[in-house]
Amino acid sequence: MAVVSRALPMPVAWLRAVPLWAVAVCGGLFTALLRLFGVGRGPDVFGDEIFYWRFGHSVAHGGFPRDDGGLFWLHPPGFFYLEGGWERLFGASADVVSGVYQMRQLNALLAGFTAVVLVLLTARVTRSTLAGVAVGAVFAIDPFILRINQRVLIETSAMLWVLLGYLVLLPLTERNPGVKGRRRAAAAGLLFGLAILTKDVTALVTVLPLLAATVFIWPSKRSLPLLAAGFAAVPYAIYVSTVAWAGHIDALWGTKTHGIRRLLGLVQETGFNSGKSTSLSQRLIEEMSSFGSTYVLLILAPLAVVPLLRRGGPPQRLLALWYVSATLALGYAVVKGTLEEQQLYLLIVPTIVILTMRAVQLWERRTERAPRAAVSRVAAVSMLTLTLAWSGFTFAGATAQPDDGYERLRQYMTRHVPAGSSITSMSESSSLLLEDRYRMGEWATPQARARERVAYVVVPWRIVEHNLSSFTPREARQLTRHGALLFSFHGRTYGTVELYRVPVPPPSLLGGRDG
Repeated sequence: MAVVSRALPMPVAWLRAVPLWAVAVCGGLFTALLRLFGVGRGPDVFGDEIFYWRFGHSVAHGGFPRDDGGLFWLHPPGFFYLEGGWERLFGASADVVSGVYQMRQLNALLAGFTAVVLVLLTARVTRSTLAGVAVGAVFAIDPFILRINQRVLIETSAMLWVLLGYLVLLPLTERNPGVKGRRRAAAAGLLFGLAILTKDVTALVTVLPLLAATVFIWPSKRSLPLLAAGFAAVPYAIYVSTVAWAGHIDALWGTKTHGIRRLLGLVQETGFNSGKSTSLSQRLIEEMSSFGSTYVLLILAPLAVVPLLRRGGPPQRLLALWYVSATLALGYAVVKGTLEEQQLYLLIVPTIVILTMRAVQLWERRTERAPRAAVSRVAAVSMLTLTLAWSGFTFAGATAQPDDGYERLRQYMTRHVPAGSSITSMSESSSLLLEDRYRMGEWATPQARARERVAYVVVPWRIVEHNLSSFTPREARQLTRHGALLFSFHGRTYGTVELYRVPVPPPSLLGGRDG
C-alpha cells in the first residue's frame, strides 16, 4: 500500500500506484549500487580502515577484536562481528587493500539498507511517498554521506540500527499501544542497544531522546520510553558481562574511562581540537567545493526544528528530539570534546529527515495566503533540486578522477621493491598499508637510516603539509632532496603520494649520535 501526501503534485501522482515497499527497495538498490561502483574509486585507503579491517578479520573465527597490539576495547565490537561474518561468507582477502575493499562492499550494502529504512521512516511520519523519495535521493548522493559510507567506518552500521529503532518506535506515538506497545518499545530498545554496541556515543542520539520524550511526547505513558531505554542497555550489558567472565574487565574499564575523557575533551589525542592538524575552520573552507550542499543542509536545519517541536505531532517531535540530541552532542565536540570528521554523520542523517518533515509541513498548510504558500513550495522544490544537482556534480567529478594512490603504490612496490626492505614512512596509513611486506619506521636521522639500511622513503605530501605527520615539510624535502623519484600519484585524499629511492648513509655514521 502506498502512502501519499494530500498535496501530491500532478507530475508525480503516479506514485499513488506504487507500493511504498517497492519505492524503498528501489532507493536502497540505487544507494548501494552508487557505493559499490565507487569501491575502488572512492576515497583512498586510510589508517582507521585498516585497523577496522584487522579487527573484523580477527573475530572471523570467534573471540574478541584484536590486532598485533593486543585486544581492542576502545569501540564496542558490533561492527567487527559483522565484518567477521562477511569474511566467513566470502573468504579472507589476499592483502590489506583487497581486505579493505571487501569491507567497503559490506558498508555499501549496509548503506543500501539504511536508505530503505530512511524512506519508510520518512514516508510514515509525513504520510508522503514523495517525501520518502526525496530523503532517499539526498541520502544516496550527498557527498559527505557518500564519503562515510564508502569507507570502512563503524558509523554506517551504527546509524542503520538507530534508524531501525526509530522506525519501530514511531507507531507508539500515534495510538494507544496497549500490551503490544510494550513489546514494540522493548524491540526498539534492543535495536538502539545494537547501535550502542556498535558505537558507544549513539547512546546520546537514542537514550537521550527517549528520556526527553517522557516529558515532551509521552508524559502520561512514561513507562514506554523508559522501557525502551532499559532494553537499550541490554546488549551492552551482555557484552560487558562476557568481557568480565573472560577476565578482561580491568582492561575494558581502563580503556573506556580513557575514552570518556577523550569524549569530554579532557584528553585531546586526535581530531580538530587536538592541535595536531589543520583547524576546523580551515578544513571547512578546503572542503567547501566538495561538501557545499551538505553545509547548506546543516545551516537550514535549525530553522526547521523549532516549528516541528512547537507545532508538530508526536512523531515529528520525537524525530526532532533525535536531531536536537545529535546537535548537542556534536556542538559539545566542536567546542570542547574530541571532534573527528565522521561524527558529523550522526547529525547529517537526522538533518535531512527534519528538513523534509518541515518542507511537507509547509507544503500542506492551508491557512496561509496563496502567494505565501506558493513561495514556500517553490523554495522547497528549488532547495531539493539545488542539493541534488550540486551533489550529483560533486559525485561525477569525484568518480571521474581515480583516488587509489595507495593501492597503486603497493602494486608498484610489490613488483619493484624487495620484500623486507626498510622504508621510512611519513604517515601511519602508509605504514599500515605496507608493514606486512616491508620494515616500516619513522627513521629520519642519517644515523637511524644507516642502522636500519633505509633505501626508500614514502611521502604522502598532503599529510605532511597539513601537520598530520611527525615530519615537517622542510624535513621531508631534505630527506628526499637527493633521492630518485620512483613512483608518483596525485589524488584527492593524500595529494601527491611519492616513493623515493634514497642513498643509504655510510656505516661510519653509526658511531655518531642517533637523534
